[in-house]
Amino acid sequence: MKKVLLVILILLIHPFLLGSQKSNYLMVLSMDGFQWDYPNKAATPNLDSLAKIGVISEIIPAFPSKTFPNHYTLATGLYPDHHGIVLNDHFNYPLQEWYRTSDRKAVEKGIFYGGEPIWNTAETQGVKAATLFWVGSEADINGQRPTYWKKYQHDMPFSDRIDTVVSWLKKPVISRPRLILWYLHQPDSWGHQLGPENPEILPKIQYLDSLVGIFCSKLQMLPIRDSINVIITSDHGMGQISRERVIILDHYIKKEWLEKETGSSPVFMFEPKTVFVDSVVFHLGKAGHLALWKKTEIPKNLHFGSHSNIMPLVALADSGWSIYWQKDLEKEHYLGGTHGYTPENRDMHAIFYAFGPDFRPNYVHEAFANIHLYNLMCKLLKIEAGINDGDLKKVQNMLR
Repeated sequence: MKKVLLVILILLIHPFLLGSQKSNYLMVLSMDGFQWDYPNKAATPNLDSLAKIGVISEIIPAFPSKTFPNHYTLATGLYPDHHGIVLNDHFNYPLQEWYRTSDRKAVEKGIFYGGEPIWNTAETQGVKAATLFWVGSEADINGQRPTYWKKYQHDMPFSDRIDTVVSWLKKPVISRPRLILWYLHQPDSWGHQLGPENPEILPKIQYLDSLVGIFCSKLQMLPIRDSINVIITSDHGMGQISRERVIILDHYIKKEWLEKETGSSPVFMFEPKTVFVDSVVFHLGKAGHLALWKKTEIPKNLHFGSHSNIMPLVALADSGWSIYWQKDLEKEHYLGGTHGYTPENRDMHAIFYAFGPDFRPNYVHEAFANIHLYNLMCKLLKIEAGINDGDLKKVQNMLR
């Protein structure tokens, strides 16, 4: 009887033991809107030191370079065109429902999210996962959630976020997550308000760098410190704009011509009423500093245009230009910087630092698309990747 009980016990804990034997720990931090060039402008001694002991690169966002589409791309390795979170706010045509970042019910509804996020990939293969405020991780996606997760609390102090993720690594090994993804919402709004070229943003970047130092110091106090891989990255960069370079939609089209519209500068989507399709195309075509594409004619290199959630027309301002409805422009306080432009715009590129037992030291890697991060995470966790658009070969040189 004792032997039977022992066998049952081994079978019950086998997935956890397997996970712990298969890989080191992996922690992924995203600091929203952290442009690749900020560390070249501000004093960032902690990030600089990480580059010496690990890997430094630039990560290239998917189009559109907005927060929710790209955080979920980082998690799945899928372009927004394939996972369905095509803009921060968008209309889901199959469901006939709006997905809005301000709508908690929508954000927590798993059916909006396509693909397989890394936490599901890990959990399915016996690797416990934890997330702190990562896009999609609050939702029940395909019947799964991470073992540990929290509802988004915008006002949760950054120091508390550090303490939370570190505390997860202090759990007993049988309940300890091996994958942790966590999120800080800055310097995004600072970049919007001030602009990436404004000297006033430099002390704010330095502050975030100090938080990185605190985080790394607390990791060094853990008994498992030599078994932790860390990736520090972001969803997108930030481009400088001004009130002198603004396209006001009301000057060209009327809202009454539209069945639906969504977006935020510099990218919008429109579904014109049938009788006004030609009018919208003709008049927006005269705006200047604006690309307007029919859904079926979006440039192939943007990997955008096949998903049912994409509206019939997509408008994108030229780099450095903004798009607003008049009423929104009048109340807009953030005209220093923005994001959403194509990946070819280097201002949209973000930071990438990685260090730990599996990463090469003092290694500079060429810029790479963020669709490849998912495969890299799977490799580090030694789990089998789900269907995705990435290619491990694009990033494997950064590994030992």
